[in-house]
Amino acid sequence: MTETPSAATGPLGLDPELLAILACPDTHHSPLTVDEQAGELLCTTCDRAFPVRDGIPVLLLDEARHRDA
Repeated sequence: MTETPSAATGPLGLDPELLAILACPDTHHSPLTVDEQAGELLCTTCDRAFPVRDGIPVLLLDEARHRDA
């Protein structure tokens, strides 16, 4: 298998088009922002932080942590 060389890679190794459509899995489905330093996607509404492991966002509520305010 070969990857297409034109595939753009954004923050955390994620495709920018994917980042544009990702949302929090909770009922409010708010957009997610990127925290590159922590390697997480952050919900703008519920302050959950979702890990990105090996370039794959783990959007499970049980895997998320609440950020310290």
